[in-house]
Amino acid sequence: MLTLFDTTTWNRRSTYEFFKNYDDPFFNITATVDVTTLQRRCMEEKGSFFIESLYCSLRAANETEAFRLRLADDRVLLYDTIHAGATVLLTDETFRFCYFDYRPERPQFIAEAQVCIEQAMNSPALDPRDEAIDLIHYSVIPWVSFTGFKHARRWIKGDSVPKIVFGKYFASGDRLLMPVSVEVHHALMDGLHAGRFFGRFQQVLEEG
Repeated sequence: MLTLFDTTTWNRRSTYEFFKNYDDPFFNITATVDVTTLQRRCMEEKGSFFIESLYCSLRAANETEAFRLRLADDRVLLYDTIHAGATVLLTDETFRFCYFDYRPERPQFIAEAQVCIEQAMNSPALDPRDEAIDLIHYSVIPWVSFTGFKHARRWIKGDSVPKIVFGKYFASGDRLLMPVSVEVHHALMDGLHAGRFFGRFQQVLEEG
């Protein structure tokens, strides 16, 4: 479900109008989140660190309204729920795209995500879904604790889908920190909103 977002009364209207036609309207923030609690739970429950991280991030994004806004035909749409599209590595070192429906209940999300990954790994096609905008595009670079990230892009006018990348977590004292790259459209949000996402993401990670 989605609604047409009223930009005429939006307190960010002037900012939206300013950035919406930029050639490159995206900005990127790369920061670390503390995954000590999450990694411990995954070890105890023998769970997938990727799926658990994806759930926590997607939950935080759904609870941050700006991450549910999208541009379409010069209109701003507000989705009730957004989902995830992510890359999944195959045994031959290529990848497939995998699509995860968001479920607020963690056990349901994890169970369905496991099935989606199995299906994607057996798919003969890459399966890009360029027309789907009720997504966040996710990638994982578990080999590098990066401090910055740049995405490959096709300059399609109106593209407004956020992109989130998880990096390799590393020890810092007695904590485990994971770099996370967040790239978002400046017409739809500012650093304030990205910061709120990071804050909520951290809270969900700590809930155990």
